[in-house]
Amino acid sequence: MKRTLVALLLLSSAVSIAVAQDSLSVHLKPLAPFVGKTWKGVFRQSTAENPQIDVARWERALNGRAVRILHSVNDGAYGGETIVVWDAKRESLVFSYFTTAGFFTTGTAWFEDGVLVTHESVTGDAGGITEVRGTSAILPDGTMRAVSRYFQNGAWVDGHEILYREDASARVVFR
Repeated sequence: MKRTLVALLLLSSAVSIAVAQDSLSVHLKPLAPFVGKTWKGVFRQSTAENPQIDVARWERALNGRAVRILHSVNDGAYGGETIVVWDAKRESLVFSYFTTAGFFTTGTAWFEDGVLVTHESVTGDAGGITEVRGTSAILPDGTMRAVSRYFQNGAWVDGHEILYREDASARVVFR
């Protein structure tokens, strides 16, 4: 009887820990469809002669109080890391993105009609880009579409468009 009780208590504790590890803070819940997945995407501008492939891993971080996104383009030719958290003072999702190119961004994120919308300010040399606006959405077929526009040299210009598919075998690579 005592062994059964101890086993039940241990099992209950293990289940509680597993649930806690899988949870996100209430403010990060809208990001749940992206999290725990590795996405492999092809840039719209990609060609057979000049392929452009991005791998992005979205994961729960800091006991569910943050989401971490690691990504790399063309096996580490370029990459970055983003941390998304809730800012109670601003009542908004905020993030910082650090890149292998040496610049970084800070921004805010929100949802409009199920689409993740971002606006960020660039610090450092990013080829004349000082702001970025983007959207990410999971489409009905399960793919994720990410689109961005850059404020570059005084004007808004089209940035990138990437269509991602889940790919558990894909790996983010840093050199």
